[in-house]
Amino acid sequence: MTQRVELATVMDRLAVDALITEYAVAVDDGAWEAYRRLFAPGGRADYRSAGGIEGDAEEITQWLTGTMELFAMRQHLIVNRQVHFETVDRDVGDTARVRADFVNPMRFAGGDNTSTAPDFVCGGRYAFTLVRTGAGWRFSQVVVQEKWRRTQATPAPSSGTP
Repeated sequence: MTQRVELATVMDRLAVDALITEYAVAVDDGAWEAYRRLFAPGGRADYRSAGGIEGDAEEITQWLTGTMELFAMRQHLIVNRQVHFETVDRDVGDTARVRADFVNPMRFAGGDNTSTAPDFVCGGRYAFTLVRTGAGWRFSQVVVQEKWRRTQATPAPSSGTP
């Protein structure tokens, strides 16, 4: 590889990393217009393994808008990112695939508001497919593969005995 190709690959990796970070921040902050802009035309997402829906970016945005209102606090942590670029004539192509693990602590809305600790946590893996567009890298597909979830156990009522 030439230095030019290596520099282009580094720049593309940084751009892909920034897009995934923007995704997490948009969902956590409820920035739905920003979320929509992360997708290429025709881009789709699949949240079915997490109890959600599969659809185009607009359908997913509408679903997330309502669903995320259930949570007063959200924090998506997307880690262990494995990036693989399509290669064209030994150069970085215009598509990429990323596998990344996630941990997602959230707090249900409507509680007693005295605790800030999460009472719902899930984790799993994202499979992102990206395409280079005139506006930069965008998602053509996002697939959530939820592997586990935990909700805070509700304490059993006291029986009055020690």
